[in-house]
Amino acid sequence: MSFRVAGERFGFTLPPRCDAVPDGWRDLDRAVWRWVLAHGGDAATALAAGWLSHAEGEGHSALSLRRTGQDGRPLLDAAQRAALACSPLVTNLARGEIAQDRPFVLDGDSLYLLRNYRAEVFIADAIRARRAAARPPRCPVTRGDLRVLFNGSWQDGEERQRAAVCQAVGRRLMILTGGPGTGKTTTVLRMLLALSREHHAHTGALPQLRIAAPTGKAAQRLAESLQQGVDRLQAGLLSVGQDWLPHLQAVQAIEAATVHRLLGSRGHRGGYTYHADEPLPADIVVVDEASMLDLGMLRALLAALRDDAVLVLVGDADQLTSVGTGSVMMDVVQALEADPRGDLVRLSHCFRADRALVPINEAVRSGDAAAFASAIAAAAVHQVPDVVSLRRRVLAWARDLQTTLAQAGIATPVDVGDQQALAARLAVLRRQQLLCALREGPFGAVQVAQATAARLRTWDALSPWADGQWYPGRCVMITRNDHAARLYNGDVGICVLVQEAGTSRLQVAFEGAQDPGVREAGSSASSVRLLDPGALPPHEDAFAITVHKSQGSEYDRVAVLLPPDPTSPLLVRQLLYTGVSRAKTALELWAMPEVTQKALATALVRHGQLARRITGPPRG
Repeated sequence: MSFRVAGERFGFTLPPRCDAVPDGWRDLDRAVWRWVLAHGGDAATALAAGWLSHAEGEGHSALSLRRTGQDGRPLLDAAQRAALACSPLVTNLARGEIAQDRPFVLDGDSLYLLRNYRAEVFIADAIRARRAAARPPRCPVTRGDLRVLFNGSWQDGEERQRAAVCQAVGRRLMILTGGPGTGKTTTVLRMLLALSREHHAHTGALPQLRIAAPTGKAAQRLAESLQQGVDRLQAGLLSVGQDWLPHLQAVQAIEAATVHRLLGSRGHRGGYTYHADEPLPADIVVVDEASMLDLGMLRALLAALRDDAVLVLVGDADQLTSVGTGSVMMDVVQALEADPRGDLVRLSHCFRADRALVPINEAVRSGDAAAFASAIAAAAVHQVPDVVSLRRRVLAWARDLQTTLAQAGIATPVDVGDQQALAARLAVLRRQQLLCALREGPFGAVQVAQATAARLRTWDALSPWADGQWYPGRCVMITRNDHAARLYNGDVGICVLVQEAGTSRLQVAFEGAQDPGVREAGSSASSVRLLDPGALPPHEDAFAITVHKSQGSEYDRVAVLLPPDPTSPLLVRQLLYTGVSRAKTALELWAMPEVTQKALATALVRHGQLARRITGPPRG
């Protein structure tokens, strides 16, 4: 059942509205409360259901009955919890009841929606089964293999990468986690080659390989990174590793997709083409940016895989969790670290030439305030207590952006077929990026992007386009998937001036080959494709974006803007870590000291019991 429609649509008479419900509830939470009362639930169950809906809106898999409100008092008192435990709408596992058709499940001090409880149980069972299915490999990876796969390199910093390649073979589940610059994609390529060889040894055929990510942008970046790795590895394999070439070619032929597309999402109709009764035709599946997976998506993915298929989840478990329900990557990593069996590898060595920012990332990741105070000297810190100070910072940032655009020749026409010149303009998107904790309000990405655009429009070089919506250098982010245009939510493009047959026009440049799946030998892993501004799906200015939207991307220079209110619920360690770790060479932190301290000291915790279910005995 779903609570995403108003109660009146269920065909029953609702009780009168009540203004006594908590002030912080959404309309949806109130609708759930009224639904319970209309279905014979008592006041305590209705109150608990409303709070459960509210908790799910915050990303929790369940409502903790120990949770307290802002006044420090429990959301439900002892009498209300007792009534809830006996409600006919609640399956109480403590009484030996089996979760079947009642809308709520009480598991100890956790109250679940039935679908979220079932999802946790299913995921835990599937992960335990995959871990138990590990077998000794038929083709174990030798030291000689590793020397070939790593181009003869044997650095100490690559030890965990080599371990991941060796340990993946023979397993049905492998988790690879680590921060930016730790070589996750490099490791994934070698793992895929070793897994492909193992599959061939068992079946005599090359495997069906699939790679995916929660967003189109992340999927595209994974495909490009793998292709670049293939290009670097191919020369060495031609001379010393001929046996690996068929597997390299199999990897080279993979096309990336979003997880929704991989599973065959049916859109508004709901469900997927591939599920337990119609398994996904894949032998090895890699999902990148797995921290962005929510509870329902991981359940659907695991349900669609054959029992003998290999699943590799890749991501940074310390990043922000999904915008949906649960914190599945964090929970899975926690469970596997508590019960180590070799199917989890955490990469920590950073391979970037400029490692000045690494101590900042590590200090934030661990919540070490003292280490952060020392490491932040490598960044520029600006206090922004109010809108006036923020305006000054945005103006300075916009001036720097103008300089970057001028250096790229953004207002100069470029031949429509000059891929090198177009790529130089597109590269501006990776030079600097302003990241905001908030989306709305004066400190939010929308208004900050508008302010940046307004300052940029005063540039004399853009005067020919003063009256138009589009102008060279305008950066936009796609906000809705458009499969026909091969543009997806989160894709970022830049407006460029192109010329063809003596005529100039504005186009929007995006990363990606003009023809999917077609790549000439010797060409780069990606190229620039141009689209008419009027043909774009819904979009918005991308001069500033939210930290959430930045996941999966990296930029040379990053500014992270935090709101000045230290009580903001968004100020958590994972958000700060995600923001600062997007920077490769230069970082600016626009925040008040007390705000930064609050974020460092506050770890995002989503209530649920997935980690416990994975490590504990089966329970359904």
